[in-house]
Amino acid sequence: MDTQSLQAFLAVADSASFSRAAEQLHLTQPAVSKRIATLEDQIGARLFDRIGRRVTLTEAGQVLLPRARQILVMVDDSRRALVNLTGDVGGSLTLATSHHIGLHRLPPLLKAYTRTHPEVRMDLRFLDSEQAYQGVLDGELEIAVVTLAPHPDPQLEVVPVWDDRMCFVCSHDHPLAERERLSLHELCTFDAVLPGPMTFTRTLIESRFAAAGLTLPVALATNYLETLKMMTSIGLGWSLLPERLVAGELHELEVEHPPIHRSLGYLVHRSRTLSNAARAMLALLEEARDTASRRT
Repeated sequence: MDTQSLQAFLAVADSASFSRAAEQLHLTQPAVSKRIATLEDQIGARLFDRIGRRVTLTEAGQVLLPRARQILVMVDDSRRALVNLTGDVGGSLTLATSHHIGLHRLPPLLKAYTRTHPEVRMDLRFLDSEQAYQGVLDGELEIAVVTLAPHPDPQLEVVPVWDDRMCFVCSHDHPLAERERLSLHELCTFDAVLPGPMTFTRTLIESRFAAAGLTLPVALATNYLETLKMMTSIGLGWSLLPERLVAGELHELEVEHPPIHRSLGYLVHRSRTLSNAARAMLALLEEARDTASRRT
């Protein structure tokens, strides 16, 4: 099996489309089809069913999928290990971050990194934290800088960098803004606007309310905290947002409950050989971590 055929196989499997795979790989659709046909001949099995416009994996394709990912990760790993021998910091760095961290935490680090290592091609991807976790697990990403999961996969090295205090907030003209001190039960008599139900942040919030025997009255949900801030500011409900995001623009509520904090940091795969470019980024993140710890 050659790596080009495996790359084509993964592109088709992930996009469920030969045409979209061709766009991703900067190839023609016949070229992608030829690579898949070559791979099918080599293994002696059909990998995709093509019914109308739908492309789905066959049983053989499902068996090959995780192994193909592993093979390509091992090939990339070997290339990085050889390049690292030179000690040069160059090549590409595939890094994912959430929108909130990318806007409010990472810019100083990215500025310092690009100035110090201008020869590195930065492939920066904005993803939900949950998607970024999976990307590191699958070997598609070298580093993710995201909201950390309560129970991370043991295959990942997870390092907290920043502590994010979450604030109960509402608009200045919301009825709750007139209350001096609130219980969680009182909050639940008004609509909330919160992150989506599958996010790490939402899971953290729900666990606190569930411990008090309460169900969150969520009227609207989105994974974009900037959008939640806007919806809160126009009075669509109360929310729980990072302290840095509030910055006096919303009314912070006094709630009879211990402060809620979420952990932000980076993660890498324990079995992956990191490039020199990735190691240089981790060094900056460690410096940021030390600075944050001195402030607390």
